[in-house]
Amino acid sequence: MDRTTRHSETRYGNRPTMKDVAARAGVGLKTVSRVVNSEPGVTPDTERRVQEAIDALGFRRNDSARVLRKGRTASIGLVLEDLADPFYGPLSRAVEEVARAHGALLINGSSAEDPEREQELVLALCARRVDGLIVIPAGDDHRYLEPEIKAGIATVFVDRPAGRVDADMVLSDSFGGSREGVAHLIAHGHRRIGFIGDQPRIHTATERLRGYHAAMTDAGITVEHSWVSLGSTEPGRVRAAAEAMLGGPEPVTALFAGNNRVTVTAVRVIAEQDRPVALVGFDDIELADLLGITVISQDAAAVGRTAAEHLFRRLDGADHAPARVELPTTLIPRGSGELPPA
Repeated sequence: MDRTTRHSETRYGNRPTMKDVAARAGVGLKTVSRVVNSEPGVTPDTERRVQEAIDALGFRRNDSARVLRKGRTASIGLVLEDLADPFYGPLSRAVEEVARAHGALLINGSSAEDPEREQELVLALCARRVDGLIVIPAGDDHRYLEPEIKAGIATVFVDRPAGRVDADMVLSDSFGGSREGVAHLIAHGHRRIGFIGDQPRIHTATERLRGYHAAMTDAGITVEHSWVSLGSTEPGRVRAAAEAMLGGPEPVTALFAGNNRVTVTAVRVIAEQDRPVALVGFDDIELADLLGITVISQDAAAVGRTAAEHLFRRLDGADHAPARVELPTTLIPRGSGELPPA
């Protein structure tokens, strides 16, 4: 076969079939099926001819049709907030490793923190008959998933609880981690501590703010309104909040950053100050060890792995009540959180 003929047989939208392989090898369709699926009953010479035809045509087995006949698609969906967020890299990789160990394909998508987009993406995955879903919620009402869950699509929510449905969830201890981080700043002499967090509709943002208030209350410190700012993690908004807290006649002496994106902007603003400012960030960031940034670290890989393991237990038939798993965080002191008040 010349290059032109082979190209015409394998062009996009016209992939070779088992019938094409059978015709080229001069065998029956059942014989090709046996070779493709590694079944017995084919002589070595016939198997060689079929394999040569497969190689020449560039044939690939249609796994989707095969698994659909068995009632399972051997695929799961993962709906993230933002694929660019470094927190979700190790989480996604851990989910993929567990899925691969179970012979399943992982399909990723990003909601961009938009509840409508989350619902659209989740339902699109359901329409493609994924066996299960792992969802980082963007919205707070997931009743749209009830028919899918009842139909047998296993679902685990990660990082934030599901809204108005009962389902498995795997979270990090946002409240406890934030409380520990702020208490760490207080232990190093700070009493005027600013908190910059994500949007208040996000569960992790409110939990971390709650931990901040708990630590301040434990220490008998009254929080001033100007010390707290919730909103978009867009750098301009975070910069304005940090500069306001660090300016004026009675500035804060320390900042607690509510997530990794806030921490990055806070580091830049603090570097422009003419006095030292202590900083603790929730979530680790790249180069934090070299920059000496104290953080409350989440084990994103453990979160992803735990969620995926729960999902596959459900797929294997576990029918216990919905579980809530909360994984601990770790304080990593590196210098910025140990600075005393100026």
